[in-house]
Amino acid sequence: MAQVSMTDEAFDQFDALPKGIKERVRKLTKRLERWPVVSGVKALSGNLAGCYRMRTGDYRIRFRVDGEKIIIDKIGHRKDIYEG
Repeated sequence: MAQVSMTDEAFDQFDALPKGIKERVRKLTKRLERWPVVSGVKALSGNLAGCYRMRTGDYRIRFRVDGEKIIIDKIGHRKDIYEG
């Protein structure tokens, strides 16, 4: 099982989410603990190569993998998540 953590920025973004979206994001982060056996993960490319994303509706979680650690670095609406 992987250890999932959030950066300070991602934690602040999580706090700002609507209540219903928070619960859905919480479930996604729980699923990430089973890394690498997680469905719905997409590897990103270009300047975000090395990062991955999971989605729930119009919201995304962007994260990177460091050994047995999953580090969530951005949470937000799909229009904002792919900015460097």
